[in-house]
Amino acid sequence: MSAVMIGGILVIGLLGFIGRRGASTDIDGWAVGGRRLGMAATWLLQAGEAFTTFTFVGLVALSASVGNGALYPLIYTPLAFLGLYLVAPVLRRRSAAAGYLTQGDFFEGVYGSRFLGWLVGVMGTVFLLPYLQLQITGLGQIVRFATGDQRSAHWSMIGGTVLVVAFVLWAGLRGVATTSYFKDAIMLVVLALLVVVLPLHFSGGISGLFAKAHAAMPQSLYVHAGAHDMTWFVSSVLVSTIGLVFVTSPHNWPSILSARNAKVLRRNYIVLPLYSVCLVMPIVLGFVAMTVLRGSGNANSALFTLAGRALPGWLVGVIAVGGIAAAMVPAAGLLVGICPLVARNVVRVRSERGQYWASQGTVVVLTGLALVLALARPDSLANLLLLTYTGLCQLAPATIAALGRGRTLMGAASAVSGIVAGVAVVIALTFSPEVNLGHISPGLVGLAANLVVTVGVETIRRLLGRLPVEVPSVPETAEVASS
Repeated sequence: MSAVMIGGILVIGLLGFIGRRGASTDIDGWAVGGRRLGMAATWLLQAGEAFTTFTFVGLVALSASVGNGALYPLIYTPLAFLGLYLVAPVLRRRSAAAGYLTQGDFFEGVYGSRFLGWLVGVMGTVFLLPYLQLQITGLGQIVRFATGDQRSAHWSMIGGTVLVVAFVLWAGLRGVATTSYFKDAIMLVVLALLVVVLPLHFSGGISGLFAKAHAAMPQSLYVHAGAHDMTWFVSSVLVSTIGLVFVTSPHNWPSILSARNAKVLRRNYIVLPLYSVCLVMPIVLGFVAMTVLRGSGNANSALFTLAGRALPGWLVGVIAVGGIAAAMVPAAGLLVGICPLVARNVVRVRSERGQYWASQGTVVVLTGLALVLALARPDSLANLLLLTYTGLCQLAPATIAALGRGRTLMGAASAVSGIVAGVAVVIALTFSPEVNLGHISPGLVGLAANLVVTVGVETIRRLLGRLPVEVPSVPETAEVASS
């Protein structure tokens, strides 16, 4: 089993190295593939963002705990892809025309505000660092669940992370695209195998599985009361849909900006909603865990506990390779999304060559920090992880206002004020358990505050013809390159 997992990690690293085209220090080629990627590469980059360690391990555990409440990704993902059919081509066209390489570039250029570009860069870096750590921690957990050996988990985290850093430094986004082929192929094969074998082995098939679930736990077949009630379900769908449609997370931008043209993106978004149906497979596996394990043990290890009972060890190793790929490849995508953001919008390096090397250095620093935290204090960023999507979702109103033709619908000061207010509310609600708003997502409450403040500031700005208080400026360390 261990040999199979080691081989899988090495294959992922090798594929990442193969992805490089040419030998240049071009930030455009490294960060967005030279804006020349076709339908297959961009399709896999975008589809792969929906298949991570959460899909492979977390969604099984959620389904085992709450039943049909875990169906919310199956609703918001297709809805978001349909919305992106309209939004993504606009973002790509404007970014290509102006030479934007990052989310921060877009906001800075469209609103004409250096501070807004810096703010977006800082938010993206801070809120995505916990998500990067989650991928590294998930890799170690998968190996531990499969082998039962904590030492093997630690060494796999170190080895996998080193390989990710190496191929990201070497190949950038193209390396992520190449590894995505392998990741999606092995994940789909593994999940398809498990969704047939496990229900058959433990319940006599899919129909027997759900008959058993209905007899033992009928509440699992609908969204029931409790922490994951209908309020939680609907608000989770809304926040997730808004965040994905308006591309509020910086690691989703490279797959859009790298497309050869808008037609490539539109064709992808026609097919991607069908691909997201594959999310039903880990949910079914969660029902197997619910009926067989009955809440015993760690829910996150349920998939490997079941596989270990039904399959030979070498095949469990292959399943673990699918999970490892679901950690390593998204981690690489996160780095390609975050690091140019730091170089161009936070540190603000002047030259394109300097931006390239600053991005390379940031890859090493951020990954090293995430690895140390994952090894030493795996739960140290757990609370901050709650802010990853609800916090970044606060960029949605500013994105919407920038989508119209010509001028934006509001000024930079209004956008900044709304974002700051929304993030402040989300942070307050996340870290203040005594505030009881039911099970509604803090992201929705933050968006409400965001809109109120945005409209209020914009109204004042228009009435007075200018904002009384100037938006803070970023120190003049460098200029953002135009391409």
